[in-house]
Amino acid sequence: MNREKDLDKVLQSHIVYSNVSKGVLEKSKYLNTAFETDDQTNICLEILDKGELQVAGKERESQLSSQFQDIATIVTQKTYNPEMNRPYTISMIERLMHDIHFAVDANSGSKKQALEVIHELHKHFPIKQSPMRLRLTLPKQEFSSLMDKLNGWNAKIVSKNQSGNQLIVILYFACSQFRNCCKSLSINLQLIFPVFVDSCKLDGGN
Repeated sequence: MNREKDLDKVLQSHIVYSNVSKGVLEKSKYLNTAFETDDQTNICLEILDKGELQVAGKERESQLSSQFQDIATIVTQKTYNPEMNRPYTISMIERLMHDIHFAVDANSGSKKQALEVIHELHKHFPIKQSPMRLRLTLPKQEFSSLMDKLNGWNAKIVSKNQSGNQLIVILYFACSQFRNCCKSLSINLQLIFPVFVDSCKLDGGN
């Protein structure tokens, strides 16, 4: 099992105590006996690598519950119901996570687990990742070239406005196409940057 090596993420300090509740530091001779060094940072790393994490039952339960909610929040922000064309609520996502018997992995990041949850939920429920929204500013004569590329990405233009000889186009497309889309557009079209990108929220009327 991989353990966190960044001490500042898991420890309040790099000090080894013999009695932390009383603030009593462990003596160097005992550290040398147990770890063959009194370098407390290295000792902390060794404990993280080889030791067993001891957390009170209620504290661990609280940590897992908090991370479960974090994961559900991320899933909610990144998905929607394609049948209703509306986003899910956090409580709905939490219920679906319970339905697939999802268990939080305390040693894995919330964002990574959220993507795994989305993948698993997609097997059982109507759920999709929210499309990306991209705003492009390009010369009017490049619009036909843009349309050729959008057809290959299954992208959808939601608005198009003209300002002089420039077009401002806002489009939606699948998250999986994001890198290919931006790379191809920047190389092949005379885009004016910056572009505006986010994960859009769908309304029932759209």
